[in-house]
Amino acid sequence: MDGGYVLRTDRQDLSADEIWRTYILLTRVEAAFRAMKSLLAERPIFHQLENRVQTHIFLCVLAYYLLVAIEKRFLDRGVHTSWWSLRQQLSTHQVVTVVLPMADGKILKIRKGTTPEPIHREIYSTLRIPTEVMKPAKTWHEIHL
Repeated sequence: MDGGYVLRTDRQDLSADEIWRTYILLTRVEAAFRAMKSLLAERPIFHQLENRVQTHIFLCVLAYYLLVAIEKRFLDRGVHTSWWSLRQQLSTHQVVTVVLPMADGKILKIRKGTTPEPIHREIYSTLRIPTEVMKPAKTWHEIHL
């Protein structure tokens, strides 16, 4: 069940330890990209063209940097956590839309973030993000019969 790895490379200038650390770094970069890709609504990138490969690499590195910066901010405060854990905790802070039909036939929609719980406020404080992550947005809609 423990399994084993065989890593093969043509790089003669790297030690076995450096190869392993590079491989682990690659898996972290790819995991960061997967985590951020869904948030960015990024479609799969097909690698037939060089500029698409470069874009994919750029987004992977950018996502990795962002997640490492977030994790480091927590480490600096003595909190050992991961992006996955933070994302799970933040998933309970929701945005709601209240729909209010008016007597004149119009509809008022108000979109607003819910009140953050203590764990949310702690995370936002560590990341230096205001607890009101979204200002209420009001929109009017006409009913067409």
